[in-house]
Amino acid sequence: SASRRRIFVCRPGASEGDAARCSNTILRTLVRRAYRRPVTDADVQPLLALYREGREQGGFEGGIERAVRRLLVSPEFLYRVEVDPPNARAGRAYPVSDIELASRLSFFLWSSIPDDELLDAAERGELRKPAVLTKHVTRMLQDPRSAALIDNFAGQWLFLRNVPGTGPTASLFPDFDDNLRQAFRRETELFFESLVREDRSAIDLLRGDYTFLNERLALHYGIRTVKGPQFRRYDWPQNDIRRGILGQGSILTLTSYPDR
Repeated sequence: SASRRRIFVCRPGASEGDAARCSNTILRTLVRRAYRRPVTDADVQPLLALYREGREQGGFEGGIERAVRRLLVSPEFLYRVEVDPPNARAGRAYPVSDIELASRLSFFLWSSIPDDELLDAAERGELRKPAVLTKHVTRMLQDPRSAALIDNFAGQWLFLRNVPGTGPTASLFPDFDDNLRQAFRRETELFFESLVREDRSAIDLLRGDYTFLNERLALHYGIRTVKGPQFRRYDWPQNDIRRGILGQGSILTLTSYPDR
């Protein structure tokens, strides 16, 4: 499987030395990804000790499995650790290191760990350079993993995660259903994504003259020219009151009393 190939970057030969070298290579590769920084001997030695214990019971793969179990509960994997530099003054701003910047960037754009390309640039001390940083941001936004920016950042910032549990009073608005609720959320997600992908002005959040509709949502807005369940871009007439996110059903639902 793909996940096994990511773990077993080598296979040992018949000799004991081959197994030792291969296990060291595997664990160093995994530690670098998990801890998101250069690897030291102090990082690897405890894992190698667990590998040797596991190998006695379950062979080479059993040893790697035991070491990986320990790696996945390490605080350095579970938490994003940043250490203040020795010369940092209380209340004063200071630049984060390239390694820390790589994690900040990756968790913001991908909600996941940095890839090898980003870590390589950070280890060389090049990520802080504006041209290099711009190159990696552009590359990461073009990666499918950047969908996490829409789901997580927009979901938290605009409270879109609350839409599934929010709705008007059923007796007053009997036509409101879950299809409409889902369409509300998807409209805002697609709108926010377009701002990011097209590098549009943040002011367009309030004045954007377009949105994304399917038939169910369009009918709710009184539009009868959109057909089918698929969302597509729709341009609002000039000065329409639904321009920007403040006219979208998701924001209005989240900020309204249920009887309005």
